[in-house]
Amino acid sequence: MRTGIATVCLSGTLKEKMQACAIAGFDGIEIFEQDLVTSPLSPGDVRSMAADLGLGLDLYQPFRDFDGVAPDLLKANLRRAEAKFNLMSRLGMDTILVCSNVATATIDDDAVRAEQLAQLAGLAGDHGIKVAYEALAWGKHVNDYEHAYRLVEMVDHPNLGTCLDSFHILSRDWDTAPIEKLDPEKIFFVQVADAPKLTMDVLSWSRHYRVFPGEGQFELAKFMGHVVRAGYSGPVSLEVFNDVFRQSDVDRTAVDAMRSLIWLEEQSAKWLAGSAEAAEGGSAASRRRYPMELATLPKVSEPAGFNFAEVKADDTARLEKLLGQLGFGFEGRHRTKDVQLWTMGQARVIINEQAASHAEPSIAALGFDVDSPVIASARAQQLKAPVVARKVQADEEVFQGISAPDSTEIFLCQGSPDGTAAWTREFGEGLEHRTPSGGPGAAAVIDHVNLAQPWQHFDEAVLFYTSALALEPQPFAEVPSPSGLVRSQVMTTSDAAVRLVLNLAPVQQARGEVRKTYQEHIAFAVKDLVATARAARDRGLEFLQIPANYYEDLDARFDLDPGFLATLQELNLLYDRDADGEFLHFYTATVGSVFFEMVERRGGYNGYGAPNAPVRHAVQYDSLHRT
Repeated sequence: MRTGIATVCLSGTLKEKMQACAIAGFDGIEIFEQDLVTSPLSPGDVRSMAADLGLGLDLYQPFRDFDGVAPDLLKANLRRAEAKFNLMSRLGMDTILVCSNVATATIDDDAVRAEQLAQLAGLAGDHGIKVAYEALAWGKHVNDYEHAYRLVEMVDHPNLGTCLDSFHILSRDWDTAPIEKLDPEKIFFVQVADAPKLTMDVLSWSRHYRVFPGEGQFELAKFMGHVVRAGYSGPVSLEVFNDVFRQSDVDRTAVDAMRSLIWLEEQSAKWLAGSAEAAEGGSAASRRRYPMELATLPKVSEPAGFNFAEVKADDTARLEKLLGQLGFGFEGRHRTKDVQLWTMGQARVIINEQAASHAEPSIAALGFDVDSPVIASARAQQLKAPVVARKVQADEEVFQGISAPDSTEIFLCQGSPDGTAAWTREFGEGLEHRTPSGGPGAAAVIDHVNLAQPWQHFDEAVLFYTSALALEPQPFAEVPSPSGLVRSQVMTTSDAAVRLVLNLAPVQQARGEVRKTYQEHIAFAVKDLVATARAARDRGLEFLQIPANYYEDLDARFDLDPGFLATLQELNLLYDRDADGEFLHFYTATVGSVFFEMVERRGGYNGYGAPNAPVRHAVQYDSLHRT
């Protein structure tokens, strides 16, 4: 698949955008007119630079408001078009995007539109230019891709074809199956963009909320599957208008964009294979070859669970005390590294003191159990994930590591059927290791991890964990806090063995000073939370103090047994219930930017106590402002 991207997707100058696209690995670019108009580079300079970078100049865009106009305006439009064709010749470009008219159209007549497009196609042919006519979703008279294609058929000129843009098609819920009936020779260009499902006018939706494939909710694999079946073999190019992307680092955004097309290519191949098998009645379908070859990545299974969580800190005394109060046992120091291991059941926490000078405690790394760490790492690297390496001795476990968008290090570990980890033998030589006593924490596991995401990389993080770790994004939620709404995106495996919560939160301020955007936490699941909380209280644990108003409201909502409600309030426990089960949990005080949560899931409860989240945010906010 030939990959492309419109320069409008990125921040920076035209030169910076072109360099970033080349480094990210794109085959070509679309030049957005404003980027050229505002650039000091001459058309010849751009042409030479593209050649040096190995970038094709695939599309010049946009040419607006051409069709359905009165004769005097048509004359002016043709003059404007010829000027652009001459410019494209200097750039060495041969395809221009012409959008359906949204502003100046006064004649709603297909015959008139076709006659005018025929004049444009003839003029383009004189300059060796192809015109890709696109139906904008908010076009005044033409807003449907099938309508645009009918006009192309009416004109029947070799220099006029159509451009298929996934946003303009999927935002209007147009059926994509008819794409397969289009003449592939008349599909001059294909643009793709994803988007969250929003209820708003389509123009504002388009201009501000498009995202890269895999970061929204459109059925892009299905769209691309129909495009491939039609026989199209040209560029597949990103056209994304997004306020955040155009403020973010150009190099990172270009890599994120390239990752999205790699992911889309794989998902489209899967859709094609699945639909072909379904068409053959469920039998194994032979892979049909199409003019566009879709590459796939190394196949990996979703993670089987968390292997460990790592917290980095300079002064570890508070972390050690907190883990001990929760019931974790110290398993010793690593024999060659300045790190500690603490465990409770199969929940493992590493405290890393390496290169942590003056660092407040923060979550630094997560380990996941996977079937084949080497294959999983190879897949992630093909998806442009940066490699993280750690020095090891010859007799030590070698972790396959990659870096997430928020700089959290992700390690792919060899899972074991019994949930143990071979690398733990490298800790605590000479120490007498504890045997699980059968107490409340004996069966503890890491239930979920909550990571704060920088505002400019939130969508990138969703795609990263979807594509590299095979986690599935769940419907996102917005939780009120004293600082504003917190957007929360849950990512899980199909069996919920891994639950990762990505939070995009407003910046918090305390005494006029901006602090870390959001606190992060690690949640541990136990069998008996009440017993765990009592034991932790006896060890002196400082719980997050829950207001009495919460328990009064809890009683009104659930009519709990008075004794049980009293126990909840006594131990600062929070509670939730749904049709599938119950959820009990409590939080510790925050150390640095990290706090811990202990949870108990009863029955089939699969949530996170969402109704209780505003209470936590308010208490933590109050604590922040009192310090």
